[in-house]
Amino acid sequence: MKTILIIEDEQDMVLGLSDALEFEGYRAVAASTGRQGVVLFKAEKPDLVILDLMLPDTNGYTVCEELRRLSRTVPVLILSARSQESDKIRGLDAGADDFVAKPFALGELIARIRAILRRADHARATPDTVQIGESQVHLAGHLLLRKGRESALTFYEVETLKLLLERAGQVVTRDEILDKVWGVSAINARAVDNLVVKLRKKIEATPDAPRHILTVHGVGYKLVC
Repeated sequence: MKTILIIEDEQDMVLGLSDALEFEGYRAVAASTGRQGVVLFKAEKPDLVILDLMLPDTNGYTVCEELRRLSRTVPVLILSARSQESDKIRGLDAGADDFVAKPFALGELIARIRAILRRADHARATPDTVQIGESQVHLAGHLLLRKGRESALTFYEVETLKLLLERAGQVVTRDEILDKVWGVSAINARAVDNLVVKLRKKIEATPDAPRHILTVHGVGYKLVC
């Protein structure tokens, strides 16, 4: 039974989510503050975290960054009434794996949770280490080594690299990346561009003149190892 940690201060929301998750066969645990959420994260070692952005003691972005310092691989799904594109991008930049705006359809949320957990299981089962230029990428460990420097990779960065590696030398469109990595089309394609910018900073010797993650203007991206 997989454990899902809910970090949310609205008790009605917590009760509704807990009931729905337990009906689907998950074990739900909950914290009403960011500080409690971090403590429970360490104690429970959950398989996924549902995180609200507006918490009584801190903001969810800070909590997400702290969870990422504790684990590179446990997926974090932000659930928030703050639904501007800038909020979504900031959440993903903080290390979240998905963003669902309130109000939401419960069926869609459960489907996203299933999809994220499937991808996380697949990622944990993939011990591959690949070489991209001067960078050694440890996919299962969400880690990149370049010239002795270590960089953590987010869940979406790893999944995007896997897709680009599967299609190395071929163009992968932004829509394909959104569909196959995020599993949704609601996020603006700019999220893909922002993610690629971050990957280039970690992989490329000269991010502004990339040699490995190439832009195909108006279409998408191509990986050249």
